[in-house]
Amino acid sequence: MPIRSSSARWEGNLTEGSGTVKTGKGGLQGAYSFKSRFEEGEGTNPEELIAAAHAGCFSMAFSKGLADAGFTPTSVETVAKVHLDKTDAGFGVSRIDLETVGDVPGIDDAKFQELATAAKENCPISRLLSPGAAISLVAKLA
Repeated sequence: MPIRSSSARWEGNLTEGSGTVKTGKGGLQGAYSFKSRFEEGEGTNPEELIAAAHAGCFSMAFSKGLADAGFTPTSVETVAKVHLDKTDAGFGVSRIDLETVGDVPGIDDAKFQELATAAKENCPISRLLSPGAAISLVAKLA
């Protein structure tokens, strides 16, 4: 399997500096800053990038699980919300909320929920993040 990489460059101090992040093949590139991470400033931040990775991984894993069970999804759309919280130990990601909507012809809600839960537990990004962050899931049929 290939090794994936991304890069980041930061210039200046923490609160007034700024940086850029870029995925290895250049598919995503963006500016980030203290304000984009800890306030509501323009640009991206590491938590948004984690959320994008998790949403993408989950959607692919769920689509595979559906297909393996005999259901071809028309679409799976997922939003991941990464919670960055400050504690006495410092900042940390405490929770990730996955919200997914699947357009899956012929499936009943019970099977849909079963396969969504399996995808949440088994996608590689969930397995990476779940020891340190609680991961919730709300799955709805379109």
